[in-house]
Amino acid sequence: MSEEIRGKRVLLRKKKLEDAWIDYAWKRDPELARLDATIPLDLPFSMYLIGYAEELNQYDGRTHTYAIETLDGKHIGNCSYYNLDRDRREAELGILIGEASCWDSGYGTDAVAALVQHAFRKESLKRMYLHTLVENIRAQRCFRKCGFVPCRRVTRAGYDFIRMEITEQEVRSAWDSAHETEPI
Repeated sequence: MSEEIRGKRVLLRKKKLEDAWIDYAWKRDPELARLDATIPLDLPFSMYLIGYAEELNQYDGRTHTYAIETLDGKHIGNCSYYNLDRDRREAELGILIGEASCWDSGYGTDAVAALVQHAFRKESLKRMYLHTLVENIRAQRCFRKCGFVPCRRVTRAGYDFIRMEITEQEVRSAWDSAHETEPI
């Protein structure tokens, strides 16, 4: 994974060791943990850094993780597609805008749109899906803007999620609405 993905407002780039400190801070943040249906990380940074470095060096081909930067180079979050199933031609999407000052500013929508276009093109996907907490209305609004549609409720570990999906045809339609060229 060496490519960079450019959106209108963000750049998705390969994660690097220098990202560890901000990622650690985001994982310790109670509000971000709540939005991710987890508990805040309670681990010394030195231990976190060891695992972080190992993750950066492991590549299984099923997970593609990116840092989200503003066009002026500020690291504001992370996104990924994972659980990539090449036989079924589908993958799961995840995103975190860790910088609260960047919420409701269009960065998440731009990052999702750029990642979806990239993943569908690169992996020849038929479908991409995600799970978002039922109460996370801001995230659902972002995903709907990008063409995801709710398809069912899912309960995992005591949390209620909405599964949302986007298909290859919906990606093509969204692209055609915004561009004159062929996307995938």
